[in-house]
Amino acid sequence: MIHLPYSIYHPIIHQQSQFTLYYQFPLSSLFFSSSKIFSSHRRPKLKTKQNKTMTTSVSQENVVTLVSRTGRELQRYRKGRRQVVGCIPYRYISVDQASLEENEELEVLVITSKKGKRMLFPKGGWEIDESKKEAALRETMEEAGVRGTVEGKLGKWRFKSKNHGSSYEGYMFPLLVQEQLEIWPEQNFRQRKWVNVSEAREVCQQWWMKEALERLVNRLKGQKLEQHVKQLVVVGSVHCTGDANSDL
Repeated sequence: MIHLPYSIYHPIIHQQSQFTLYYQFPLSSLFFSSSKIFSSHRRPKLKTKQNKTMTTSVSQENVVTLVSRTGRELQRYRKGRRQVVGCIPYRYISVDQASLEENEELEVLVITSKKGKRMLFPKGGWEIDESKKEAALRETMEEAGVRGTVEGKLGKWRFKSKNHGSSYEGYMFPLLVQEQLEIWPEQNFRQRKWVNVSEAREVCQQWWMKEALERLVNRLKGQKLEQHVKQLVVVGSVHCTGDANSDL
């Protein structure tokens, strides 16, 4: 267990009760990973609307960044194009790894835009103090509230904003989800939903994200086919060895 030191308050609305939680963080700790260890022994206070005070402790593995990065001071640009990165969070809902029917076992996580009018995959600006994969993981946690393993890049796309005509260069990565958070920075601005591949093709309105999805599906199908072939080779080798021994 860890205890977080006093400095400033960040409110989070507790959805099952009638009071407001105030977690206290130092300014230097607004962005931290769960692997850091804090040395303070002072406990954060839990204040209700009735001004009653209680104390609680927070387990280290459950501590996450509670606010999203904002501003463009650290934003990367290349030849006038804003650099953005994103992820396609995915999971398997079936343990039948021999099946090649992605609609039956593969789900991807889509989110709404902040205005709630579009469905898309998590993405955002790539900043100068992080790698592409680090930025993709951060944006996915901030917008969709999931964490996991970021895999090899799916590709790079150039596109323009429909509203402002700004130019972008976007990179997309697959993210195999290992943890889904109940509290995340943009939960009050976005909704998230697990869908199968067919539904994702319909609801996602970004053409370049659709292309990234097709590349992911083809990659996963190729990996499964390769794994299936290897299993058949192993089984065939065992049978051949057995037949040879039986003739001796």
